[in-house]
Amino acid sequence: MIQEPLNKAYWLKQARLYYSLTKPKVVMLMLLTALVGMCLSTEGKLPLQPLVLGLWGIGLMAGSAAALNHLIDRRIDGLMMRTQHRPLPSGQMQSWKVLTFASVIGVIGFLSLFFGVNGLTAWLTFASLIGYAVIYTLYLKRATPQNIVIAGIAGAMPPLLGWTAITNELHAHAWLLVMIIFIWTPPHFWALAIHRKDEYAKADIPMLPVTHGVEFTKTSVLLYTILLGLICFLPVLIGMSGTVYAVISTLLSIGFIYKACELKYFPKLNSAMETFKFSIYHLMGLFVALLVDHYVLI
Repeated sequence: MIQEPLNKAYWLKQARLYYSLTKPKVVMLMLLTALVGMCLSTEGKLPLQPLVLGLWGIGLMAGSAAALNHLIDRRIDGLMMRTQHRPLPSGQMQSWKVLTFASVIGVIGFLSLFFGVNGLTAWLTFASLIGYAVIYTLYLKRATPQNIVIAGIAGAMPPLLGWTAITNELHAHAWLLVMIIFIWTPPHFWALAIHRKDEYAKADIPMLPVTHGVEFTKTSVLLYTILLGLICFLPVLIGMSGTVYAVISTLLSIGFIYKACELKYFPKLNSAMETFKFSIYHLMGLFVALLVDHYVLI
């Protein structure tokens, strides 16, 4: 009578640990952008199989990449306050279990995409996994302060993956969605890096605030948000989106630029984190606006 509740509590805790390895909040944002890519790829109804299996496969492989990131960064994570309570540095989980978990869900995700969607989406998703989990995490993150810029393409791929899942073809509009996330990534991540500068320095990670200073990074954030505002308006200029998106994206871009200006010229104690948090709402709002605009126009 006592053993059963204990076992249930144990397995529930294990499930939560494995779930946390997938960085679910990040994956959910990626799946939102993938869904928008799917919806924008067609004016008709989305076919059920590539919709469901596409999101399933992309989500599993993104979770696999996240788990591999946990594994590769376990020493660094133990040195940083933000990450020291993760399953590996806290000693709650063994490395071989994380590797096994990442491999299993990665293989399931790839097979789901390859046999249930199409080969193009499967291989592009695999390339994104390698780009993030291996090229970025294992090499670029430790090699250059431009790490997040160079490797940003891997994290920017979900809209293209969603598009190819439905159409099985590469399209310029899908690449424009990729470009938006690619330009969004540096100011998003550099704002966090400013807030965690001392921790990155302690872990000997050459993030931009560590190598070039906080003021230089603030200027970079501001310049990137201005560039992002221009890029975000391109869907309107090429006829991909209409008035609804134009209004919302403009307001979001103004808000992001304002936050970057505040960070640069009128900083408060939590300005960097506020800018980081706003960047997440900016990307979510932007892709929801694309979705709403698409169906309003139809």
